[in-house]
Amino acid sequence: MIRAYLFLTFFIPLTLIFATSALLCTLFDNSGRLYAAHARVWARISLAMAGAQVEMHGVENIPRGPVIFMSNHQSNFDILTMLAHMPVQLYWIAKKELFDIPVFGASIRRGGYIPLDRSDGRKALKSMDNAAAIIRAGKSVVMFPEGTRTKDLKLLPFKRGGFMLAVRAAVPVVPVTINGTGLINPANRKRLYSGTISVFIHPPVQLPDNLSRSDAEGVLMEQVHSAISSRLEA
Repeated sequence: MIRAYLFLTFFIPLTLIFATSALLCTLFDNSGRLYAAHARVWARISLAMAGAQVEMHGVENIPRGPVIFMSNHQSNFDILTMLAHMPVQLYWIAKKELFDIPVFGASIRRGGYIPLDRSDGRKALKSMDNAAAIIRAGKSVVMFPEGTRTKDLKLLPFKRGGFMLAVRAAVPVVPVTINGTGLINPANRKRLYSGTISVFIHPPVQLPDNLSRSDAEGVLMEQVHSAISSRLEA
């Protein structure tokens, strides 16, 4: 408990400092590279403060061009891990409400992160089509198809939204299995432990051909679930 509070004592101001600095950088760099560099350094410092080490496997499986990374979600440390160690510039799809948070919201908006409006079905579909167009234009994004963190390290049922986006974007989908973050920072508990996080990047999953959009989403969901499960230690 003390370890977790000590971590937060430094993590919160660190996050504010980096969010502000990254926001200022976007005023003269619209490529997103400086913003991504800020995010990477912030994440690496945060992992080091927590005593977490990261092992990467399968980096060679990442194809060139924009992709959608789909990962299991055990802890908030999943985000830190991917920002710190994925060897490509990442963008995140986040719920629209996060973009209204002072400083942080402005920072992620200027950093090119993609808002998703889930307030009603029509707005959700429109924002999904907008997100698909942005991805096709060259941005690689990360999604957690479970939609929330698991509490027992087991893979939760997938939400369909991410696969709807993947079919609309028509870019490669790369499954990612993360182990260890749920032990370092268990979901819904104010506990923090040191340890090792392992990340396995699977080969891209091919988008199904000659199927209706709905059927293609279902097949893609099954393939991604199978890939992530194959390396999951639970």
